[in-house]
Amino acid sequence: MRLRKPLHGLLAMLLACLLAACEKPDPLQTTRILAMGTVIDITTWGVSPRDARAAFEDLQTLFQRWHQEWHAWLDSPLSRANQAFAEGREATLTPDLLTMLEHARAAAHASEGLFNPAIGRLIELWGFHADERPDGPPPSQAAIMELLRKQPSVDDIIVDGDRVRSTNPAVALDFGGLKGYAVDRAIDYLRAHGIQNAIVNAGGNLRAIGSKGGQPWRIGIRNPRGPGVLASIELSGDESVATSGDYERFFEWHGVRYHHILDPRSGFPSIGTTAVTVLAPTAELADIAGKPLMIAGPAKWLELAHRLGITQALRVDESGRVEITPALSARLKWEIEPAPPVEVTAAP
Repeated sequence: MRLRKPLHGLLAMLLACLLAACEKPDPLQTTRILAMGTVIDITTWGVSPRDARAAFEDLQTLFQRWHQEWHAWLDSPLSRANQAFAEGREATLTPDLLTMLEHARAAAHASEGLFNPAIGRLIELWGFHADERPDGPPPSQAAIMELLRKQPSVDDIIVDGDRVRSTNPAVALDFGGLKGYAVDRAIDYLRAHGIQNAIVNAGGNLRAIGSKGGQPWRIGIRNPRGPGVLASIELSGDESVATSGDYERFFEWHGVRYHHILDPRSGFPSIGTTAVTVLAPTAELADIAGKPLMIAGPAKWLELAHRLGITQALRVDESGRVEITPALSARLKWEIEPAPPVEVTAAP
């Protein structure tokens, strides 16, 4: 009889352990980070909650560090370089910034200058450099033309090791169009820590690896002129998607919408296209390609996509009509009814 109470206690402990073992954690783990001027959503599958939390905490630290190091206007290595360019001095860039500069130069050449991260002063003139959305009025034509006449370009920047200088004081680098680079770095971190099934989405620039329990990841493409999702696509293995649109950062003045994707030829926001979605092997390439394809407009976007190595893309014009490449058309599912007018078209 004296053994009954200890025996009951032992049985209770055993039952508790068995119940705990039967409680399976949710295989889907998510977190949200605010950094780099956008919302970053990270999702993993098949990772324990403890390991996911550790990865999320590390990525939070990394994204905050990148935000501080790559910011074009707050005190950072990049903003100090821009100040040095204006004053004719040399500056030092971090390895990441040097890599982004190298990639940006290649993209500028491939896009015939439609991708131009050296127009930071033009972005500032329009007010799109700040976290707060500008409320107008737009800058004067004279102020815009004064900047354009100086023709800032990444080719004005001379690199010597980690030291850089510019032959043109009007150059100011803004790598806000390279969030995909950070997404790729985040995916590299997850893989290095044994996480093989994940999505990192930085404000519509995302990369998906692996799968969701053996099923493809399903990604929605935002409707640029209405609520909800325009279309969806399944991703598996390792693919990236980026959407650029005139709805992300804009202001209206006297009934005219002015958005943040600026045409470096005119100095004004691009016209004729409301959104472009690109699929690519890396988030950086998808991110880089979207903006020049928007700027290129209906006559040149397919030709430019071909030159950038993009075979899967769609363009939505101002009337809601969609142009889409054959490779993407075969995979896309329209999520709105009725489906928009669609033309499947290939590069010449």
